[in-house]
Amino acid sequence: MGMTLKKLLYYLIKLRNKIFLPFFILYILIAAFVVYLIEPHTFESYITSIYWVLTTLATVGFGDYTPVTDLGKVYTIILYITGIGLVSVFIGKVINSAYLIDKLKVGGKMKYTGKNHIILVGWNAKSKLAIEEILRSDKKIDIVIIDVLEKAPLMEERLFYVRGDATDEETLLDANLPTAKGVIIFADQITQDNYATKDPLLVDGKTLLVATAITSIEEKFKKSIHVTAEVINQKHIPLFKHVKVDEFIPTQEMISHAAVRSLFSHGVTHMYSELMTIQYGEAMYEIPKQEEWKTYRDAFLDLLNKGATLVADRGDLYINQKLDKLIPEDAQLFVICDKETISHFKSTEEK
Repeated sequence: MGMTLKKLLYYLIKLRNKIFLPFFILYILIAAFVVYLIEPHTFESYITSIYWVLTTLATVGFGDYTPVTDLGKVYTIILYITGIGLVSVFIGKVINSAYLIDKLKVGGKMKYTGKNHIILVGWNAKSKLAIEEILRSDKKIDIVIIDVLEKAPLMEERLFYVRGDATDEETLLDANLPTAKGVIIFADQITQDNYATKDPLLVDGKTLLVATAITSIEEKFKKSIHVTAEVINQKHIPLFKHVKVDEFIPTQEMISHAAVRSLFSHGVTHMYSELMTIQYGEAMYEIPKQEEWKTYRDAFLDLLNKGATLVADRGDLYINQKLDKLIPEDAQLFVICDKETISHFKSTEEK
């Protein structure tokens, strides 16, 4: 009996919350209609009576409309007694709703509904630097972080947080993966700190599971999303051949290689730094193929005259050895230039 009464009270509380807003709106409309019937000459229209009811209940009282009859004044007193409490409750519910929304957002329990965003899987020092780089590079794009932290690791205007396991399809859909511009999968920091020495496969294994979940959603929604993954052990990269990963973040072996090369070719790490960051003023950008470019030589000379250097077609860095070859239609050309130069190319393309 006690449990039944408790369930009934719980149901009534939920029902009250659901019907309060419709009841409040209906109360305003009826109150305005009644005062309009009482004093149609004072209140010129029904809209005017709604305006008067709202200003009265909000205790603003501009005084531009005031009941003049005794019945109208009595009605105003009744309106004060019954309505001001309702307005207070309404304002309280609005404030509470805003608080709950903010709490859900900070706790990563709200679905992201935007599009053309970048999803970062995993929170660590590298993902924080990636966020700073994205925010510097693009002033409009949104970033969605997926992790299992209890609260959002950062609070920024264009930063959103989804709490959950990135290997779970539901979590990826909460981050609105099908409409994303791209995904960066960082190696799981907890697994890396606690289990990497015991079993190196575990860290990259989790990255592989996330990539598999992303591939599954891509196939289901028939979308193509650019995926970049961090793989700790370069030997594990072949394991990703059955999932769609477009690029891999430089591994420890690559960094070690660069360190060794710096001993034999002094300054090589400075060159790598300039290519990997925009802090030196110039960086590598992708540029679309122009109609007037038939061969790589055409593109190379034209770009050089405009302040950019053509360096690669996709992963091919040897185009300087085949300048007279035709540029394929699906070419993905990369140049080194400053922001001003690439902005000029983009504005020309838009025109």
